[in-house]
Amino acid sequence: MNLHQFRFVYEAARRNLNLTETAKALHTSQPGISKAILELEEELGVDIFVRHGKRLKRVTEPGQQVLKSIDVILRELGNLKRIGDEYAMQDAGTLSIATTHTQARYVLPEPVAALRKRFPKVAISLHQGTPEQVAQWVLDETADIGLATESLSDFPDLVSLPCYEWQHVLVMPATHPLAQVPRLTLEQIAAEPLISYHPSFTGRKRLDQAFAQRGLSPDVVLEAIDADVIKTYTRLGLGIGLVAEMAVRDDPTMGTPGSELVSRPVGHLFGPNLARLAFKRGAYLRQFVLTFAELISDRLSKQLIQQAMQAPVGGGKNQDDGL
Repeated sequence: MNLHQFRFVYEAARRNLNLTETAKALHTSQPGISKAILELEEELGVDIFVRHGKRLKRVTEPGQQVLKSIDVILRELGNLKRIGDEYAMQDAGTLSIATTHTQARYVLPEPVAALRKRFPKVAISLHQGTPEQVAQWVLDETADIGLATESLSDFPDLVSLPCYEWQHVLVMPATHPLAQVPRLTLEQIAAEPLISYHPSFTGRKRLDQAFAQRGLSPDVVLEAIDADVIKTYTRLGLGIGLVAEMAVRDDPTMGTPGSELVSRPVGHLFGPNLARLAFKRGAYLRQFVLTFAELISDRLSKQLIQQAMQAPVGGGKNQDDGL
């Protein structure tokens, strides 16, 4: 048996047993992949896949165990390469970060700049998408580290650690009647046209749950993944906006005399949100990856992260205690 066979089996499972897509992904031929898989099955003495003609239909029960072992082998192979790269290049390489737009726009600039000062030979690669995409990029090892509010704690193959808490704020024109209300209610907000995040982004689920629990159905006239877009349409009078507090914290166009928009805290209505940092379970983390995590949150340390990465499944996930 050899690594080529392991990669063919692993990729076939990832590609929903489509050997045509597997061959394209691995830049090889479909017959070559079929032959290699059959040879591995013959050597192991078990069928990894159930077939219908030449098509793979499903993974067998022993095949599930084979895939788990192959996953460990390929992960450790990747770790060996990263260890070699780190000690060969020392403080050089690429840090790949998977995150959402809000985190990339409002949270990461200062930590990225600080990392570059400490590790000037480290290049940064940002991958922006939905929280689910963030998780998958980390699992696929497209990214070394993931940062998002939703979903990261739902994947058992990710070690996710709490980073920081944040709340939503309401943004509105300075002339809006609600701008004069000292403590807003859900009923007051639900009575207005509302501009908010897409349901998969930035704590939107928490907003929907709060309204639903009070039996309210807000009139959401526009959904976006970008707080700057929400603020833009709020300025145009389309409605009032609900955004993450970091989107207004350092905005020079808000809250100053003569500014068009003002913000009001609504954490008392929707509660706190928790941003999480995630790593693939069992991955080898280079020193600059650990340093970057420390720069993002003072809750995190290299020692804490390494302990979480070494913990068994269920012990290294959702590490909230003591943070």
